[in-house]
Amino acid sequence: MDPAPYRADLAEAPAGARAVWVRTDDDIRLRIALHETGDQGTVLIFPGRTEWAEKYGRVVTHLAGMGYSSLVIDWRGQGLSDRLLPYRRKGHVGKYPDYQMDVQAALDCARDAGLPEPYFLIAHSMGGAIGLRAVMQDLPVKGVVFSAPLWGVQFPLWARPVAGLLGTLAGWTGQGEAYAPTTGSEPYVLTAPFEDNLLTTDRGEFQFMIDHLTAEPDFAVAGPTMQWVHEAHCECRWLENRPAPPLPCLTALGTNERIVLTAPIHTRMADWPDGRLVMVDGGEHEVLMEAPDKLDPLLAEIEAFFAAQLQDGKAA
Repeated sequence: MDPAPYRADLAEAPAGARAVWVRTDDDIRLRIALHETGDQGTVLIFPGRTEWAEKYGRVVTHLAGMGYSSLVIDWRGQGLSDRLLPYRRKGHVGKYPDYQMDVQAALDCARDAGLPEPYFLIAHSMGGAIGLRAVMQDLPVKGVVFSAPLWGVQFPLWARPVAGLLGTLAGWTGQGEAYAPTTGSEPYVLTAPFEDNLLTTDRGEFQFMIDHLTAEPDFAVAGPTMQWVHEAHCECRWLENRPAPPLPCLTALGTNERIVLTAPIHTRMADWPDGRLVMVDGGEHEVLMEAPDKLDPLLAEIEAFFAAQLQDGKAA
């Protein structure tokens, strides 16, 4: 694990944060941030689409206050990990299950770095789709927290009747690497006004994201490609046809969620035997980066959830 750059000056993470380069089985170089900040266990953090490790610095700080270490991954095609297309701002993937090779690389990294067990998982948005498949395939975590998970792709109204065909048609016509309709070449936070934005009601958190991309343009990812959208849609269909794993689960969803489809989240959590859905009143998509009146109660829920799994382990 060779040292990799980490912008501690931007992250507001606890002191001692470091990043390393790792290689996947298909030879993609990933950047992974390591935070050895507690001995209660380690939280694996699976970010969403367009995100980077330093964006979770404040989340890591909260987890450190609970007594946990953390690991944050830059997925293939994101952050400072290898990009998959010559134009690095396009959000792209070959096949959605390719992300599972990134998961394995992150798990190997946690073990090689000696991060304390047991492991827990926090998975946001796109990371929620990746994380759900991972726990279905026995990722060794004691519990999982999903944040606005991508379990259903939000298509424009006009595209919904033919959503399953769009990616296939794009591939046939050589347009798989083109931006998906209604998206473009600029990151959302650099073009959207704070008022009525889709991410957070907290102005400071919104500016935090802007400051990162301004200071480190290489973090930036803009719109997804047609192939990425098609692959995400296929992955969500694959996930919905499989039962929840026998794993404790807490899922947080803002009542004003407008990025991912919410119906599949309600359906999945209603059928998760050891799962619970927490609605964040007035929350937008980034419920872990919300205003204190919304975030603080959620952090208390997460702390209690992790503690309950530790207690169950001791009882066993």
